[in-house]
Amino acid sequence: MPETQNVEYKSVWKDEYLRWICGFANAQGGTLIIGKDDEGNIVGVKNVEKLLKDLPNKITTILGIVADVNLHETEQGNFIEIIVEPHPNPVNYKGEYHYRSGSTKQELKGAALDKFLLRKYGRKWDSVVIPNVPISELKQETFIFFKEKGIESKRLNESNRNDTPEQVLNNLNLIENKHLKRAALLLFHPDPEKFVTGAFIKIGFFRTNTDLLFQDTIHGNLFEQIERTMELLLTKYTKAFISYKGLSRIETYEYPEDALREALLNSISHKDYAGCTPIQISVYVDKVMIWNMGQLPENWTVDMLQQKHSSIPYNPDIANAFFRSGYVEAWGRGIEKINEQCTDAGLPLPLITYNHSGYWVEFRKSLDLSSLKLNDRQLDALSYFKAKGEITSSEYAAKYNISDRTARRDLSGLAEKELLKNEGNNKLSRYIFP
Repeated sequence: MPETQNVEYKSVWKDEYLRWICGFANAQGGTLIIGKDDEGNIVGVKNVEKLLKDLPNKITTILGIVADVNLHETEQGNFIEIIVEPHPNPVNYKGEYHYRSGSTKQELKGAALDKFLLRKYGRKWDSVVIPNVPISELKQETFIFFKEKGIESKRLNESNRNDTPEQVLNNLNLIENKHLKRAALLLFHPDPEKFVTGAFIKIGFFRTNTDLLFQDTIHGNLFEQIERTMELLLTKYTKAFISYKGLSRIETYEYPEDALREALLNSISHKDYAGCTPIQISVYVDKVMIWNMGQLPENWTVDMLQQKHSSIPYNPDIANAFFRSGYVEAWGRGIEKINEQCTDAGLPLPLITYNHSGYWVEFRKSLDLSSLKLNDRQLDALSYFKAKGEITSSEYAAKYNISDRTARRDLSGLAEKELLKNEGNNKLSRYIFP
């Protein structure tokens, strides 16, 4: 039997293998077998009696844990089995923290070690306190904004309107031992990047994956980032279709506004801020992609991610503030809500994917326009005229300041690709959306 996530073979004992025992204890536990080769074949072990006496003492003395050490006698030879249980507290080998991941052992350092220690002690990244930052340094306007949103959504009472910043923070459990938590600084400080590297959002419009046309960087606290990012997405990076119902002006966006906001809130709440990398939003003619750094929960598959994205371990103090402000209805059904809104808008369900560094949520239009080799006028016209439902060649020529002949050629090209349907003669060409 080959080695697995929970089984490691060693032909002889070396004291350095205490690191492997440490790795099992810090993960899901496992078994270290002495006297087998890498394929699991028994090769025997020498000095059995000495090892049976020394190993339990070394494991307890150096690692501070207890493990079962068992001798197995077979016709092929003897081997020793060391059974390690997972431990609730961090286990170290001479100050080093090791962790079993898959069938390999790794030493945890830097941000990975910080996350491991926080998890073992039942803490989340955003709940760690930052000393020596007074409440007076936080942005008062953001507290007013938070209270107004919360009262409007009925998550807060009218009486909360007069709450002081300290009362707001206490109600959100963002103060511990008179110190502000990281979440408080991200949510209410005017410049959270002073404390958290990469705590901002980048958004760019791409013609292709390598052709960036324009971009923006959004700074400020998380409430400011959300509002500014949504404003840019709806007014600069995507189009609004204007229609009228009686005297009422109706704006219909390319993608459901609430679905985009929900995905953005999920990205902010699920982001691994220890990675020091900003959230990135890539906008194309036919899709919007939102990426945040993070790791797939242990034992999860990508299919489970598609179904349970809102249940991924996140920054709960940040998420709680979003809930109390009325930004979200309830945590736990974010992807379900996004799917419903995209379906109602006649759009495909968003794609949720994971790679080694983070998560992508991809909103798509009904057609993959990037592969059709359309010019800029044609791409723009498909969005600009969609709400109206039709385009005439004269309207097209006037909008893009081109000749009637060029307009008819562009529109005929769209009709050939079955993106429009041609009605009328050449002089009065009328193209409708199918």
